[in-house]
Amino acid sequence: MEEARTEARAVAKYVRMSPIKLKPVADLVRGKDLQEALNILKFTPGKGAEIVEKVVESAAANAENNFDMNRDNLYVAEISALQGPTMKRWRAGAKGSASPILKRSSHVKVILREKAE
Repeated sequence: MEEARTEARAVAKYVRMSPIKLKPVADLVRGKDLQEALNILKFTPGKGAEIVEKVVESAAANAENNFDMNRDNLYVAEISALQGPTMKRWRAGAKGSASPILKRSSHVKVILREKAE
């Protein structure tokens, strides 16, 4: 018989935003209850909060639908915004030179766990 799973995860890969902008948002919700984390993200300004909120919602949906977890007992156990691949572009500079443009991307990973009661 299969043992009940105690964690649910969701990953958003190749998000076109620098991890430098996403990490402070991730730090806001690490260790918080699910509902509290979603409220914090909803009222945090910036595109980074929207992206992290979507991934947290996805992990919550995975927990409910795939592993029959109770949404009220979930908390954000782990959350990370890691560096993805960087697109390298060039911009014309003075005297025929070129300046690099680095278009960074991220991988956002969220793990939700049930609180032990």
